[in-house]
Amino acid sequence: MKVLKKTWLSAAILSSLLLAACGGDEQEAGSATNSGGETIAISGSTSVGPLAEKLAAEHSEQTDVNIEVNQIGSSAGITNAINGVSDIGMSSRDLKDEEAAQLDQTIIAYDGIVVVAHPSNPVKDLTMEQVKQIFTGEVTNWKQLGGKDMEIVVVSREDGSGSRDAFQEIVGYESGQLIRNAIVASGNGNIKTTVATNKHAVGFISFEYVDETISTFNINGVEPIADNVLNNSYALARPFLFVHTEEALTQQGQQFIDFILSSDGQDIVEAAGAIRLD
Repeated sequence: MKVLKKTWLSAAILSSLLLAACGGDEQEAGSATNSGGETIAISGSTSVGPLAEKLAAEHSEQTDVNIEVNQIGSSAGITNAINGVSDIGMSSRDLKDEEAAQLDQTIIAYDGIVVVAHPSNPVKDLTMEQVKQIFTGEVTNWKQLGGKDMEIVVVSREDGSGSRDAFQEIVGYESGQLIRNAIVASGNGNIKTTVATNKHAVGFISFEYVDETISTFNINGVEPIADNVLNNSYALARPFLFVHTEEALTQQGQQFIDFILSSDGQDIVEAAGAIRLD
């Protein structure tokens, strides 16, 4: 009898555990169902992408809209928006005339481009002309800029990068003028890692990627900070754009853009390291 009683109790406990487990499964399935809804497909700039992901995460918590952000470069994102592959494209450069003729655009934030080096580099100020000379190979040693007697290793972005296009346009050189032995890195994060681990290196990244692992340069004596971008004294700056065709933008897509432009959305912009509009 004692054995039968123990067996019965064990079965009861097991049954309770199974019921609890089933209840838990139902709760998880409910959460997944609640997250379902319309999907907004966004693709483009690897500079705008991290900010878009933060904004999307917050907006999705408040709505039942899923937002997929694919970081593939500005030019690819613009092409996707034109062809209807993505609802919205992200660009970290101004649109070319032929692109602007086919797309509507919204500035969601501003960004500065920072020229960066290894933290041990003693050079802290560069003129825009010196930046051009570095990236085109006219200046090849840090000693020529008041630094140590070391070869300069240039790190640039890949073709199609909005950051590269914007940087080259502002500094004033063409892709074909880039020094031939430049290291080409895909994405801001890869440039930052390369520069942070190479005492010879110089590169350029978006404001939001700056941290203590790298050193930044003043340009023409102006510090790379948000206030100097907004007052137009820091020259290496560009807009962050959302682009779309009129027919591709759904009501949910417009609501996401409206959220980004709101005070709450711009608070996220600022917290992410980009420069808010207001």
